[in-house]
Amino acid sequence: MTPSRDISRLIEIMAALRTPVTGCPWDLEQDFATIAPYTIEEAYEVVEAISRGDLDDLREELGDLLLQVVFHAQMAEEQNAFAFGDVVEAITRKMIRRHPHVFADKDGNLASSHVKEVWDRIKAEEKAERAARRPPEETPKHKSLLGGVKAGQPALTRAMELQRKASTVGFDWNDPRAVLQKIREEADEIEAALDRNDKQEIADETGDLMFALVNLARHVDADPEAALRATNAKFEKRFAYIEQALEAQGRTLEQASLVEMDALWNAAKGEEKTISETRREARR
Repeated sequence: MTPSRDISRLIEIMAALRTPVTGCPWDLEQDFATIAPYTIEEAYEVVEAISRGDLDDLREELGDLLLQVVFHAQMAEEQNAFAFGDVVEAITRKMIRRHPHVFADKDGNLASSHVKEVWDRIKAEEKAERAARRPPEETPKHKSLLGGVKAGQPALTRAMELQRKASTVGFDWNDPRAVLQKIREEADEIEAALDRNDKQEIADETGDLMFALVNLARHVDADPEAALRATNAKFEKRFAYIEQALEAQGRTLEQASLVEMDALWNAAKGEEKTISETRREARR
């Protein structure tokens, strides 16, 4: 089977991988739940390629993400639920419906300031229609304010959205310092759980602390996902400094003590601070 620019070739390849006996053993073992983490991972890798401005890598990562869509569609088709073509039809119908200012038969374009308003209204209508199509037993008895927050989002992002939604009815702190106090309380509760050596309680309290940290980020207008991504990059840079410093001494990480590595870490922080201060002076 040869590569092609035609989407049908990708669908054929996926079908071949999922064909019993002759297909790929790993692909045949998968289901929606086992593939879902890979779908999220590929979406993140698309974002990472964009953040680096690497368009060649973006092309590859978009292909990997497209494969995830095809994979899910293939599994759904095997269950006679829907096929890839149904996915395409659903999104094209949705995009046409959500852009009446572009695809409407009549004249009358919307101002850009009104486009999001119309988009949100139509999304709400679509959501109501989907709810109406569900079997009665699947319809929740209680309609929660938080029900509209999508469950499939990354945990940090969803925590932010849950908090934002709750804040619309006044369930919120008015001062970031109050959130900081809550963070201290959660840290104390983790310490108490550590004293009791209760692993489940420690995990629960750690989750509470992370939720409070997201709340602080929201109150100071920081995106927690972006903030953590920046910290990850900072950690990698500082750790690389430790590795390079030890390599210059002809040593490995395994040969260094924690005290030595911690000293090099602080040296890396010192260099970063010096560079930052020099840049600030240059901008003055």
